[in-house]
Amino acid sequence: MRLFVAIQLSDEMKKALVACMHDLKKQGVEGNYVPAQNLHLTLAFIGEYEDPAKVKRVIENVPLPQFRLSLSEKGNFGNLLWAGVKGNQKLKMYVKDLRDALRAAGIPFDDDKFIPHITLIRKAAAKKAYQVRLPKAEMTVRKVSLMRSEMKNGKTVYREM
Repeated sequence: MRLFVAIQLSDEMKKALVACMHDLKKQGVEGNYVPAQNLHLTLAFIGEYEDPAKVKRVIENVPLPQFRLSLSEKGNFGNLLWAGVKGNQKLKMYVKDLRDALRAAGIPFDDDKFIPHITLIRKAAAKKAYQVRLPKAEMTVRKVSLMRSEMKNGKTVYREM
């Protein structure tokens, strides 16, 4: 099963991001828009792994400090368009501790440099220039979730384990 560790977003944060995506659509930006219920912030992408209980134990043993998450910047990785969050030391330290604990437990994960982002559109394309207008939104992070990604009727569905 495809697994990842993520911060699930508050309804307020999702509404702000959906408003931003509607605006992009109106400006003619095409691509695979992420459905509102799938918006999240990935902390560690594990991929195919058959022992979710082991991953959950690791998550439970890494203390999560409560912190504020605020939308701030925007960016892209090639044709993947994303919303970023304000620089956050507690988030960076937590991700480092989480990834160290996953590594120590022998759980494989994508070890790319952590760039906190929320994917908005995959394969984004536009015929003319556009503006990404990111509304102000913030939330308090109190927990992280082990998520499972699966295909249902041709759509990607994320479920908390």
